[in-house]
Amino acid sequence: MRNAAFSLSGIAALLLGATVSAHHVPAAKFDPDRAVTLEGSVSKIDWLNPHVHIFMEVPTGDGAVSWAIELASTVDLRRNCWSPDTVDLGDRITVEGMAARDGSRQAWANSVVDVSSGRPVFTVVPAEPPAAAEAAPPTPRWPDGQPRLGTPPGELGGYWDFPSRSTLIQDGEAIEADRHGILADIDDAARVAPFQPWARDLYRYRQQNYLKDDPMFLGCKPAAGPRVFQRPYGVVFLEERERERIRVIMGGGNQNWRFIHLDGREQTGLPEGTAGDPLYFGHAVGEWDGDTLVVDTRGFHDRFWFSNGGLPHTPQLHMVERFTRTDLNTLRYEVTIDDPGAYTQTWTSSWTLRWVPGEELPVYYCQDNRP
Repeated sequence: MRNAAFSLSGIAALLLGATVSAHHVPAAKFDPDRAVTLEGSVSKIDWLNPHVHIFMEVPTGDGAVSWAIELASTVDLRRNCWSPDTVDLGDRITVEGMAARDGSRQAWANSVVDVSSGRPVFTVVPAEPPAAAEAAPPTPRWPDGQPRLGTPPGELGGYWDFPSRSTLIQDGEAIEADRHGILADIDDAARVAPFQPWARDLYRYRQQNYLKDDPMFLGCKPAAGPRVFQRPYGVVFLEERERERIRVIMGGGNQNWRFIHLDGREQTGLPEGTAGDPLYFGHAVGEWDGDTLVVDTRGFHDRFWFSNGGLPHTPQLHMVERFTRTDLNTLRYEVTIDDPGAYTQTWTSSWTLRWVPGEELPVYYCQDNRP
């Protein structure tokens, strides 16, 4: 009776839990139609990213077998006050979740319960943006009047997070997608962007396979392009005015950074790369247009995904980004995509990010720890 109830009502919770806490789409690796309930003793705790794993020994008729149970990231678990010491080796736990698609003894945990106390453990409530003030304070500025993209004067910490859009969708289209960029309706795919036929077909393939080939998940490859402003754990703009550049530090990307050069240098981005072009992040030059920072970036390769949801790009990708801090708490991000290798025309997508005051950028390193 317990398994029957779980298979009907638990799957909805499973999918919801996966959506709010996973670094990647759990359905890429685990099958929502294969619900499992396991009880056994903890044999190992692998407290690493992109996902924590608990290894447990599950009794069978003639001994025991080992299972690897996948949880959220270390950042999400610590935010919810869990640690590697939440359970001890030898503790008995009950896990309800979904089994791996490849038939291996792995499962995504929808719930974990400490048998001795009956207490649920490793539950994750998604982070929420700071409460919005009725009237947001004005945009902070440097003494010369230029907007500050980073921490206001007199304050410490802070970063941008909680994007209002999770994937690239051309402006003017009302299309629903989850936080990973998975469309609510795959038939909306052709409206997402002005795809060339091959790019549309590849996008649909990636969507229908739950983004299983995402290089960021398979090999901890960096997020780059607009995806930097779609990922969890935020970004920081470190304005190095004496060097006429901005260092954009990425919380969800191994603390990687990209430079935006403001010294008037020529745009030299080349697809084959140079000593000054890191390829994943391209060669970015910027200038201020009133209160908006306009950034021109070229020089990408195509060995990463430049957006959640799996939109394709080619080495011809050319981006123009516009950053406008409209008040203390809001950053408007707009990107124009010009990639004649994948799209039939240039197109634009935009969203906002929220300021998280007084906190340091979460420390997240992808350690490629999947069993």
